[in-house]
Formats: sequence, structure tokens, C-alpha cells
Amino acid sequence: MAQLQLLRVDHGPALLAFERENRAYFAASIPDRGDDCFAEFDVRHAALLAEQEVGTCYFHLVVGDGGAVLGRVNLLDLDGGSAELGYRIAERAAGRGLATASVREVCVLARETYGLTSLTARATLDNPGSRAVLARAGFTPVGDIELNGRPGLRFVRDL
Repeated sequence: MAQLQLLRVDHGPALLAFERENRAYFAASIPDRGDDCFAEFDVRHAALLAEQEVGTCYFHLVVGDGGAVLGRVNLLDLDGGSAELGYRIAERAAGRGLATASVREVCVLARETYGLTSLTARATLDNPGSRAVLARAGFTPVGDIELNGRPGLRFVRDL
């Protein structure tokens, strides 16, 4: 059974393994994080934890049995009661409702734990799975955008 966990120091090795294992899969639908992300992973991980400590972002992992990371669901750039939602699910866990369940769970945390009143999200038009997750989690498209040269949509959800 998968469990949502707030990012911790000890998640580092499992998170790095998740990112490496799914790099090509993610790059097919979202911008690649680049080689520096992997080469400087420990520095980046510490920076994420520092952002979380001051409350500007909250990073959540979807952790499966045995501690393997199956996904990430993040709340970024908290400001004035709002934040941007971002998520990614491992290829081996995709298509089983894990993304939808995890996004819904983070929406509840956003409201009840972090005191947020709205969330935004983005998805490219060529990523129907991500757009479907957002729709199932109560997000509404509110406008066209461009994501790294690709057409997309901006979504919003009031909490």
C-alpha cells in the first residue's frame, strides 16, 4: 500500500533511485531535470529540505512497500494562500489511480495542514494522463500556456 510522506533527509537515496529509473519516462512528457540534478543530488536535496523548513514549499513522496519511491507530489511557491502543484508517478506505478489518489490527498493537506485556499497546476496538451488526473482531482482549466515550447493548459482548484 502506497503512503504519502513529507520529504525527509533519509529519503535521499530512494528519491535519487526513483529519478534515475524514470528519467527517460518523465522526459517524454515534462522537461528533463538535466545531468546536474543527478550529479549534485545531495546539494539539491538539502536545498529542497531547507525550502520546506521555512514553509515556501512542501515536498511529498509516494512511498510503496519496502520504501521505494513511486511518485512525488509537491506544493511549490506558497504565497498568499496559494501554491503550485506538481507531481510525477513512476512508470511502473502509472495507470492504477495512484496519481489521482495522491493529488487528492495533497489537496486535503494543502487546505487542512498548510492553510492554503487555492492551487494551480500546469500540463502540456500532449500529456492527456496528467490533464485527466487534474480533472479527477477537481482542477479546472483556466487558460492556455506554453511549457518549454510546448502548448499546455493552466489549471486552478479552490480548496
